[in-house]
Amino acid sequence: MSDLDPLDPPRGAGGRPVAGVLILLSQMRTALRARHYSPHTEKAYLAWVRRLVAYAGGRHPIDIGRAEVSAFLWRITARGPASASTQNQAASAVAFLFREVLGRSAAGLAPGSRPKPSARVPVVLTPAEVDGVLKALRGTSRLMVALLYGSGVRLSECCRLQVRDLDFGRHQIVVRGGKGEKDRTTLLPERLVEPLRQQLGRLRALYQRDLDDGTADRPRSARTPPPSGREEARAAVTCPGGRDWGGRWLFPASRLRVDPETGLLWRSHVHPNVLQRDFAVAARVAGLAKPATCHTLRHSFATRLLETGSDVRTIQELLGHRDVATTLLYTRGARRRGREGRIRSPLDGAFESRWRPEPEEPGNRQD
Repeated sequence: MSDLDPLDPPRGAGGRPVAGVLILLSQMRTALRARHYSPHTEKAYLAWVRRLVAYAGGRHPIDIGRAEVSAFLWRITARGPASASTQNQAASAVAFLFREVLGRSAAGLAPGSRPKPSARVPVVLTPAEVDGVLKALRGTSRLMVALLYGSGVRLSECCRLQVRDLDFGRHQIVVRGGKGEKDRTTLLPERLVEPLRQQLGRLRALYQRDLDDGTADRPRSARTPPPSGREEARAAVTCPGGRDWGGRWLFPASRLRVDPETGLLWRSHVHPNVLQRDFAVAARVAGLAKPATCHTLRHSFATRLLETGSDVRTIQELLGHRDVATTLLYTRGARRRGREGRIRSPLDGAFESRWRPEPEEPGNRQD
């Protein structure tokens, strides 16, 4: 069962499942996807709606009064230390439910003004600390972590990169369908050009094997619409088997996945949890005292660019931030220097050692 579906459906006073609540969750999921909310936001919003229904004794939200909703939101802060982002997320989820799904006014639901997020200085790694983490990694994990630091892409964006997204000639990476369903370009570090070419060579061998086994593409179910003429033309790009080589995952998963609709096997991209786990182990081996995660590399990328003279607007475009204020949060505490003539990836700066990602055949890692 999907994590978006309730494991224990809400029950009414008589102990029977409330079918209307399950329909409501499905309607809210559809509304979130129609407005291009991210999968993480979708999952979080649905969880808050389930908590609201449970708080109201399993009743449908249409039957819940405004005072009861406000009491639920107040209860989040009263039960223990809840961060400002958690409180704001709960209020936004409930407001979305009433405004976009139930068609009711969301005014007055939140208990007063929303709390402001804490203004903390982000964790930033020095080049020496990044170098220590990279030394503790091997194979594809090392290449992906280097790409996170050298290009500033998000972890999920890195896992979903495709072959066509690499532009070696212009030293650019195209990030497709990022946060807010927006495309952008960012830096492709010169140091990673050769390792990425080697990755593509190993990926071709795996792709040919998957083509022979029939597991290269996700199976189409009866409900999946047929490809358009443009998609068919794009699939005719020269590659083994006549398939779309450019649409291959740059970092494929090691294990095949079962499609829930057809029951057939196919190969997806590497799961973000795999890299998060490898990074945590490498951080301990490197002896980092800072609470670093994969997202810390994105902060480090932005801070390093600002310190070497890049302007904030350029960094904003590379990171894909809608508001420059978000970029300033990423670079808080950075000491800006004189502007350089050319924007360079932090990975192309001075490191204690010149490492190279060790060869590893795609598909041999344990996801």
